[in-house]
Amino acid sequence: MLDRYFLRELAQTIAATAIVLLAIMAGTSFAHVLQQVANGSFPASVMFQVLGLNMLDGLTTLLPLAAFLGVLNGLGRMYRESEMHVLASSGMGAAGLLRPMSILGASVAILVGLVSMWLGPWAARTSDQLVAEANRSVIAAGLDAGRFTELPGKGGIIFVDALSRDGSTLGNTFIATERTGKDNVPHVKLVTGKHGQLYQETDGNGRFLALWNGFQYDIPLGADNWRKMQYERNDASLSSIQSDDDSEDPAHSLTTLALLRVDNPDARAEFAWRTIAPAMTLVLLALALPMSRQSPREPRFGRMFLAVLTFYLYYLLLALCRGQIIKGHWHHSAPMWGVTFVVFGMAAWMFRSQYIERKPRKAGA
Repeated sequence: MLDRYFLRELAQTIAATAIVLLAIMAGTSFAHVLQQVANGSFPASVMFQVLGLNMLDGLTTLLPLAAFLGVLNGLGRMYRESEMHVLASSGMGAAGLLRPMSILGASVAILVGLVSMWLGPWAARTSDQLVAEANRSVIAAGLDAGRFTELPGKGGIIFVDALSRDGSTLGNTFIATERTGKDNVPHVKLVTGKHGQLYQETDGNGRFLALWNGFQYDIPLGADNWRKMQYERNDASLSSIQSDDDSEDPAHSLTTLALLRVDNPDARAEFAWRTIAPAMTLVLLALALPMSRQSPREPRFGRMFLAVLTFYLYYLLLALCRGQIIKGHWHHSAPMWGVTFVVFGMAAWMFRSQYIERKPRKAGA
């Protein structure tokens, strides 16, 4: 009965904390995705799908933090309202608290393991495939027949009067772009064609329109030396596919089994990070037990600030170890596990010191 009460209260607090953290992460991810759309990394039509997949990928870090803060807040409330003191006076010792926490910790660690080993990499791969497919399709890029459309990355304006259902064939096409010539004079480039087709470079780093049977005009602004050229085929660049994500890691989208078959620093660091995530969850929950104990008059959010600082330091140490693996200075994840065991040992010592039986003081001592 007592186990169910602890599990229900702590699970509800963890869920509420996860929702709040998810809302914060959604705002930051949305700003990042908007920046990528503005830079032409992918069209705006897949923005919300990419945002959702990025948030799924971020659950590997969000869930351990939500569990840590949720347990800290839930048990802290019980201490402030003297529930824990009443339970302790009724005979509940350390074992009565460790049993439901072990069940909760195992459940959350399994969930984090599934996210880090499978769901996160799947979301990263799906996002990459979605962006690649969108960059191949003029429909996904926002092009619509009979309407002027701004090209991604301020590449110019395009207009087509007809468009096939799959977006592979264009009718009469008009493209207007602006550039600065060698004489530092702005030039407007107009390209027309009777029909066209979108294609990508073999490496996927550029998008082009192949136009047939049309004219190209080069018009320097403020001058009358216009140039006109008739062509049979003209390949016009729509925009280069750029990425402003400096932390992009190809190994992150690989499956866990594929990582085991790749022998390079990035793959070793990614595999180490995925395997340490469930253990990090258990360590944080162990830390939450002694850190949540407080007196009724203690400031409510004092322990919360200390908890966030503790999480940041622990996460920073793991990130530094991962960086050393990526640089090739370390070839295994032993330092990451060493840090984890040290933090777990500190949590166990703090918890034991709170529940150890103290000898009564002698009168007059």
